[in-house]
Amino acid sequence: MLDGLSETTLLRIAIGVAALVLFAVIVYTSRKPAGPQGKRTAPARSEAAGGPRQEPTLRELLEADAGTGDEAAAIEQSELDLLEKTLAGEEVPDRRPAPAPLPGARPDENFDKVVSVFLAARAGQALHGPDLVVAAEKAGLVYGHMNIFHRLVDNHPEQGPIFSVANLVKPGSFEMANIQDLRTPGISFFMALPGPLSALDAWDAMLPTAQRMAELLDGVLLDEERNALGRQRIAHIREDLRNYDRKQQKWDLRTTR
Repeated sequence: MLDGLSETTLLRIAIGVAALVLFAVIVYTSRKPAGPQGKRTAPARSEAAGGPRQEPTLRELLEADAGTGDEAAAIEQSELDLLEKTLAGEEVPDRRPAPAPLPGARPDENFDKVVSVFLAARAGQALHGPDLVVAAEKAGLVYGHMNIFHRLVDNHPEQGPIFSVANLVKPGSFEMANIQDLRTPGISFFMALPGPLSALDAWDAMLPTAQRMAELLDGVLLDEERNALGRQRIAHIREDLRNYDRKQQKWDLRTTR
């Protein structure tokens, strides 16, 4: 039978068979589901029903990416709600942790007495910012709360400052970004009472620090009235603080009964 067929007829049959095979391959590959990297999401409901195409919501996309069953359960419902609200422009609570307080912050702002001394530059001179930073570091002060320096209780910074050091020029801070250009006529050492130590112990920490910085900066120590801080004035301050501590002890005894 095949001998009776011409070469032209055989060629046409071969071409027809090849076309059928190619068509079958195309149909098969178009129906084969995509692998994990090409996962297809179900069409939106309106599109499946023949209506206008509606883009899937953010939740639907996230749930489709996460899969079903145990995978979908891994997505926190609250996180989905928060993300949708954020993208919709709604106000959402700030979940960021509160920043840690800077060194020198007092645990509370209640105090009833402030004792201070001043370190002033000599006549016609000024204290320079870089020199202040070096002197403060050598004196054991730390830079922190309110952008000023503080002396803290060893290993217990959460108790607040024993005393602090501020700039005499308003607003009283030391801005490190401009510290190279800082020129000031003086600085203030002050302690707010009650503090983490007794008043007398705090003074015995503050006075030597002020004296040390006065030596390093070639400055002059003054009392609260801007008079030279001599021995007699120091003795008077110590006696005043000793009386303050006695009153505090009596008050503490009354409040604990």
